[in-house]
Amino acid sequence: MATPETKQSYHHGDLRAALLTSAMEMLEEGEPFSLRAVARKAGVSPTAPYRHFEDREAIESALAAQGLKDLMADLTNAGAMPSKPDDLADFGITYVNFALRRPALFKLMFGQECDVENDQRVEAAAKLHDLLASVMENVFPGQDAHSLASGGWALAHGLAFLHLDGKMKAATTDEVAARVRAAFHALLSAQIQPKAD
Repeated sequence: MATPETKQSYHHGDLRAALLTSAMEMLEEGEPFSLRAVARKAGVSPTAPYRHFEDREAIESALAAQGLKDLMADLTNAGAMPSKPDDLADFGITYVNFALRRPALFKLMFGQECDVENDQRVEAAAKLHDLLASVMENVFPGQDAHSLASGGWALAHGLAFLHLDGKMKAATTDEVAARVRAAFHALLSAQIQPKAD
């Protein structure tokens, strides 16, 4: 005879995915969660999550890894690969909009130190940086693509957190997009002039 836990696991088909879905819903709805609360929401026994997650930090790292994958999907589905500097603002806008649309997840992804023991999270972060580096290589061939990627990422990331933390306010997505576009344009078009002696 199957135990209730076995029945629920079979019903879900993929216990790990069901737990992550429940945890993501709780996170994005602002509900505090523990492994027990996630199990309850998923409809499985309180011990079921421990088959896949050692503790709360492990499930948070899994959520962060999924968030990084979702962000990459948004960036790659946003349109054509940028080919000129003006196109980079579109990537920045997509990045900031992701943060504003999914603030709790974004803060989980970036508001704490990356768990270097979690291979999925480390790999997802590396893939995001590699995507940004390939974009920079496409826009600025022959330049230091990884440094340019770090700079572009830092600009978009800073704008995202400035909006999330209420330092910058915008009533509409169009206002956010205009602000991000202006910041990218200003930075990319600025030329540093040497100081006069």
